[in-house]
Amino acid sequence: MSTKTDTEVIIAGKVFTLSGYESEEYLQKVASYINNKVSEYNKVDSFKRQSLDTQNVLLQLNIADDYFKARKQISLKEEELQRKETEIYDLKHDLVAAQMKLESMEKTVNTLRNEAAENEKKIVRLETELREQKK
Repeated sequence: MSTKTDTEVIIAGKVFTLSGYESEEYLQKVASYINNKVSEYNKVDSFKRQSLDTQNVLLQLNIADDYFKARKQISLKEEELQRKETEIYDLKHDLVAAQMKLESMEKTVNTLRNEAAENEKKIVRLETELREQKK
């Protein structure tokens, strides 16, 4: 199990101590994300006119929205990955089947070549016998 990390971060101008089993860099990244959201919303006049409680709820709703959109994207990517894995499996199966068919055809071609060579020898032998009989 990882060791617990404590790190100080600044969120909306206030210092907080975050604790968790993630790295300090990760905890700083989370704080940075929250700061960016606060900064983004503080640029909107209608947001700044809201009460602090309403502002906090709006920020929470926005962060939850980001979270659910990210989960949806992950779900779509996982479905796409599953489709591609299935397609790759099917293509590999088709490739193996085609290789087996190719090997079978190559054996057939070799058999037919051998038969053709034998038939050519037979033709030459029969032509030779025919010429000898005509003499």
